Amino acid sequence: HTLEIGVYTGYSTLVTALALPKDGKVVACDINNTWIGIAYEYWKKARVHQKIDLRIQKAVITLQELIKEKHVFDFAFIDADKENYDNYYEACLKLVRRGGIILIDNTLWAGRVLDNKVNDVSTKTIKKLNIKISNDNRVKCILLPLVDGITLVRKE
Repeated sequence: HTLEIGVYTGYSTLVTALALPKDGKVVACDINNTWIGIAYEYWKKARVHQKIDLRIQKAVITLQELIKEKHVFDFAFIDADKENYDNYYEACLKLVRRGGIILIDNTLWAGRVLDNKVNDVSTKTIKKLNIKISNDNRVKCILLPLVDGITLVRKE
């Protein structure tokens, strides 16, 4: 069972659904219906649409619902509004099983996290989260310098 926060055109959702066994499920969170039509077409063509539970509302609300419902996930992928990355990370720590993986995209943020002159909310949030994760004894982590930075977190 996997969790995806931020769907956009559904490519990563598709890849994840294809990798899952027949009874696997992806809970996919997004707030924007604009691109979901494109995503759904490809999910259907690939015959994985039945594995995807798409939830259209603010992800923080969906995550709180999933926590209340006591869902447990093996894997979570965070790639949504950067301002909420810490909220998403904390929710994923409650939802992902021990030994499960959380993958966080854009953690180098085009190098802006290394530039002290850049102080917009998104950059500051990602910078703080990177430091938090590196010091978090609840997890083991590695930041991979691929594309825009990917942080791989294993829950202890």
